[in-house]
Amino acid sequence: MKRFKIFIFNTSILIITSLVFRAIDIYFTAYIASKIGSENVGIYQLIMSVYLFGITLSTSGINLAVTRVISEELALDNPKGILKIMKRCIYITLITSITSSLILYFNTDFIIFKCLHSKVSRYVIYLVCLALPLISMSSAISGYFAGVRRVYKNAIGQFIEHVAKVIVTALILMHYLPNGLEYSCFALILGDVISEIISFIYIYVIFVLDKKRYNRFPETVLKKDYTYKVIRISMPIAITSYIRSGLSTFKQLIIPSSLEKSGINCSESLAKYGIINGMALPIIMFPDILVKSFASLLIPEFSRYNAKKDYKRIQQVTKILLLSILGISLLLTCSLFIFSNLLGKFIYKDIHIGFYIKILSPLATFIYVDTVVDSVLRGLDAQVGVMIINILDLVISTSFIYFLVPKLGLIGYIISIYISEVLNFTISIIQLIKIVYFKKKL
Repeated sequence: MKRFKIFIFNTSILIITSLVFRAIDIYFTAYIASKIGSENVGIYQLIMSVYLFGITLSTSGINLAVTRVISEELALDNPKGILKIMKRCIYITLITSITSSLILYFNTDFIIFKCLHSKVSRYVIYLVCLALPLISMSSAISGYFAGVRRVYKNAIGQFIEHVAKVIVTALILMHYLPNGLEYSCFALILGDVISEIISFIYIYVIFVLDKKRYNRFPETVLKKDYTYKVIRISMPIAITSYIRSGLSTFKQLIIPSSLEKSGINCSESLAKYGIINGMALPIIMFPDILVKSFASLLIPEFSRYNAKKDYKRIQQVTKILLLSILGISLLLTCSLFIFSNLLGKFIYKDIHIGFYIKILSPLATFIYVDTVVDSVLRGLDAQVGVMIINILDLVISTSFIYFLVPKLGLIGYIISIYISEVLNFTISIIQLIKIVYFKKKL
């Protein structure tokens, strides 16, 4: 009963804070769009694709690995092992993040000229390089708080980061905006980096104070190779994440050029890309933050069930989860479709964006259910399968964009989004049913 209460408390904290954060993000995106225009939003989205690729290189699946290993040690009554786990994980994140920063640094010219259409300066990439070590270590520490079930500390850190990002970025953007696009994008990334620094300082200090509680416990399992356990979980995720993130980044970078090949000029293709990826899709994904908040807590729960070989409980909980999230997803999808024009007008002051929200709204059910399915699979040690599915999805959707969008134009791009989400959902749900209900050991 106590564990259930903690789960409900953590879920409530994550849902409330995540809703607030996503709302802030959407309104801040609307503010940015009103200041720099949809074409420049498209350029900013391209920069963020490169940024997210760097983050993937740096984090290397460490967040999930930390959460799972710590959850397993607590389930086996070995809290002292947590200190050794975190020490090794911090070292791993430093190595991977510094390596990632160097990779981006030595490829700055290629990124600027080939990927970002020479629209911004190389200093934008330098800022990204500075942020990666902090983001990587923060990811490991966030995994720690998720594993020990004190996610409210992560929530406070995210709140600090979001508030700092909005305030700092708005001030910097106000200063640099008159100087043009190049300086505007620099201001946006600089604001993000400063907020990451502030967030890291908080979460690291809290972690140092929090971990002291485990010093008084004896280690019940001696000479345990925690480095191997962490790498065993994170390495397959890292490898597949690199492939997936690389494909995802390539996919995002070729969308404007593929639209341009269909006959749309460069400025308009960037504007359409900015409207769909930077404005319409974030609205579709807004309710997903509720799902992700809940789903992130499923990983340690299913890891405990798996460690204890409680397969009957896994089946029961999975069935309840799937039925619940399906009902909620259908309700949210209908709401997005009905109120699409109102959302576009209210948030972006443009009913035209509401048109794209309506077109994309049927995807919501597939996205939300898939989020829960992926988290359950990760908790059941099937994270490699999840990544393989994502890679297959990216290969197919990227191929569609590269070969068919130049012929079909904007309609082809929208079709590619549908193909991606529906394919990912279908294969994931088949894999979950197979693992939970048809494995012999179950």
